[in-house]
Amino acid sequence: MTERLGIFARTGLLLAGLAAPGLAGAVESSPRPLSRPDAAAAPMRLAMLNISPRPRARPLDEREVQRVANSGFQGWIRSFRPRALAAGVSPSTFARAFDGIHYNTDVISRDRNQSEFTKQIWDYLDSAVSDTRVSNGREAYRRHRSLLREIEARYKVDAHVVTAIWGLESAYGSHKGRTPIVEALATLAYDGRRGRFFEQQLVAALKIIESGDTAPRDMTGSWAGAMGHTQFIPTSYLAYAQDFRGDGRRGIWGEDPTDGLASTANYLARHGWAYGHPWGMEVTLPRGFDYALAGERVKKSAAEWTRMGVRTADGRAVPDFGRASILLPAGARGAAFVIYKNFHVIERYNAADAYVIAVGHLGDRIRGAGALRAGWPRNDRGLSVTERKEMQQRLTARGYDTQGVDGIIGPNTIAAVRAFQASQGMVPDGYTSLEILRRLR
Repeated sequence: MTERLGIFARTGLLLAGLAAPGLAGAVESSPRPLSRPDAAAAPMRLAMLNISPRPRARPLDEREVQRVANSGFQGWIRSFRPRALAAGVSPSTFARAFDGIHYNTDVISRDRNQSEFTKQIWDYLDSAVSDTRVSNGREAYRRHRSLLREIEARYKVDAHVVTAIWGLESAYGSHKGRTPIVEALATLAYDGRRGRFFEQQLVAALKIIESGDTAPRDMTGSWAGAMGHTQFIPTSYLAYAQDFRGDGRRGIWGEDPTDGLASTANYLARHGWAYGHPWGMEVTLPRGFDYALAGERVKKSAAEWTRMGVRTADGRAVPDFGRASILLPAGARGAAFVIYKNFHVIERYNAADAYVIAVGHLGDRIRGAGALRAGWPRNDRGLSVTERKEMQQRLTARGYDTQGVDGIIGPNTIAAVRAFQASQGMVPDGYTSLEILRRLR
């Protein structure tokens, strides 16, 4: 979610192989959102490592680099301590939390070696809403039905959507992550690329320990600092985590998913979930549909969309759950969706369209719905961050201003692509394909 892990991108997701033992006997990957594309990761600064830029007779071996890096890291911890104490962390909590902490090279490696390419939505959905994940989700819902219904009754949030988030974030609790959170966040804060964000998360993690909800050794999660069954980052934990049974602790790390699922329901409720309303649904578009009307910026009533010829996948009129938009995540050749307010609430968890569609569709499948009916342009390959930036540069140079070059495909870039397509006699659906880049070249 954008607040929960504020480095996630709007487009594209990365898969990390995660096992899901104990659910229908199957092994299932857990899709992970790809970090928001930053500038190319700079090499570790020489000053940070206290390494002279002058040539050496022999290169430092890996153990020596680790030793030098850890020396600088320990100095950073000493400088960070006054800031943590000023934020309300006690000296004893700080000492406990940093006992035995070392610079974590694996965390830095993972942060700097994320693929420049993102998966196409159909590849992502193949895993995110696979038959195995659907089967596992139905079994998880069956086993926890009583709890999930109780959570739904209290927070007025669809229990199937909560279950779907659980499935995508930790494969229904089978992979919550084992990285020590304090060590990971401290390493990332020291590294400096997003130092302010990670130091903020580190302070929040220390406050969680201070509260007594967990001990430092038990505070584990992903390399980027997300924790528990539904992967909250520390600041979101402080704001939204729930002690559902009133036992005095908000326990999202253990095998019991109660507090984790309740915390997710609370998060969605606090961001405006409309109870009894869908996130969206698959639709078909009429021949000659005006693709300038697609996108989240255009909202119309269900009656207006129906008058234009938009129909649900099974041929019914668009149901009325408030003003809605038409979303085309793969352009005119892929599936089309009508999306409602709850789509945007799920966006607060993770802003990637593919993630939101996966959560909504997986929740529908867990409830018993069938697969999507439309196909996808599966022969297309995704654009890399570099290629997306090049596309934005070339569009702007041609007079189709994308309002910046950042590699993120948002409404401004889609509008520019749509205008360029119209000038080329193409279907103006705003889809950023390799064909568009080739024509721009």
